[in-house]
Amino acid sequence: MTQAQARKPVEGFLDNKKFLHPKFVANYGNWKCHDRPRPGVLHHVSHSGDEVWTVRAGTQRQMDHYTIRKLCDIADKFAEGFVRFTIRSNIEFSVSAEAKVAPLIAELEKNGFPVGGTGNSVSMVSHTQGWLHCDIPGTDASGVVKSMMDSLYEEFKNEQMPNRVRLSTSCCEINCGGQADIAVIIQHTKPPKINHEQVANVCERPTVVARCPVAAIRPALVNGRPSLEVDEKKCICCGACYPPCPPMQINDPEHSKLAIWVGGKNSNARSKPTFHKLVISGLPNNAPRWPEVNEVVKKILMTYKADGRPWERMADWIDRIGWPRFFEKTGLPFTKYMIDDWRGGRANLNASAHIRF
Repeated sequence: MTQAQARKPVEGFLDNKKFLHPKFVANYGNWKCHDRPRPGVLHHVSHSGDEVWTVRAGTQRQMDHYTIRKLCDIADKFAEGFVRFTIRSNIEFSVSAEAKVAPLIAELEKNGFPVGGTGNSVSMVSHTQGWLHCDIPGTDASGVVKSMMDSLYEEFKNEQMPNRVRLSTSCCEINCGGQADIAVIIQHTKPPKINHEQVANVCERPTVVARCPVAAIRPALVNGRPSLEVDEKKCICCGACYPPCPPMQINDPEHSKLAIWVGGKNSNARSKPTFHKLVISGLPNNAPRWPEVNEVVKKILMTYKADGRPWERMADWIDRIGWPRFFEKTGLPFTKYMIDDWRGGRANLNASAHIRF
C-alpha cells in the first residue's frame, strides 16, 4: 500500500482576499463611508454604490467543533457563507442585503451568541490559554472571562460606555493577555516549593537555571541528590521555573492571588499608548465564578461609565481626575504597593507610536 505523501508546509503569507466577501474584494480600498445602524452591526458603503452589512457576535474563545459547526450552519443559512473572527474572538458575518440582517441577528441570539461589541461597548475579553493548553497557569483565564462577561452581558450588547472598553485576563504574571483598560492577572506571592526527590528525575537543571529571569535559581545537592535551590531574596514569584521543572510547584491555593490593573491601551488614537497600573491585589483565586474579582471589575466599570466624558478611554479619564480621585470614586483601598516607582521605566518607556530616547 502506497503511503500518503505528507503535506508540505505553506511558506509565506496567505492571500486573505479569497476568504473575503466578494463585495469586500471588489471594493478593496474604495470605501466611501461606514456607520453603525445598531450595536453589533457595521454598514459599509463603497464609492461604487455597493453596500455590505457586517453582524458581530460574541463567542467563547476556546470552542468545540459542535459550536463551530453551528456558527457555520448559521452563516450558510442566514448569511452568505462568509465569516471572520476578530482578535477578541468575536465572529463577524457579512451580507450584501439589509433584509438579511434582522433574521441573522435573531438566529444568533436564539442560539446564545449575543450581538454587540461595537463602538463604545465592553468588547469580548482577550485572554490566555488557562488550564486547557498552557503549562504555567495559576488560574483559568477563560473561566474568569466567562464569569465576567455573564455580569457584563448588557454592556456588550449596548453602546453606553464613554468609549470602547477592552478587557484582558492572564493566568500568570507573564501577562500574555496584554495591555487593557482593565486587566485581571494572577500573582504568585510565595517562591516555589521544591520536591527535591523528583528534580533529578524530571528536570534538566541547566534549562531551569537559564529560565529564571532574575537569576534566582542555582544547582544544589540536597541529601546527596542533584537538585536546585532558590534565592528567595531575588525570586519575584513569576512561575517561569515551573514548566521546565514541575517539582518546583509555584501554584498555591492560599497564596496565589488575583490582581486588577487599569488604564492600559495599545491604540494611538487621541492619546499615546499606556501601560496599565495596579489598583488592587490579593483577591482570592475563587473558582469557578470568581465573585470578588467580578465585583471589583464591575465597580470600576460603572464608576467610569458614570463619570467619564464622551470619547475618554479609561486611561484618559484617570489622567483627568487623577489617581487619588480614582481610588476615592471607586472605593478601592490605596497601598504603598501601587506606587509606580520603577526607575528603569524611563517615563514608562516613552510609550508612544513615535519612540524618543
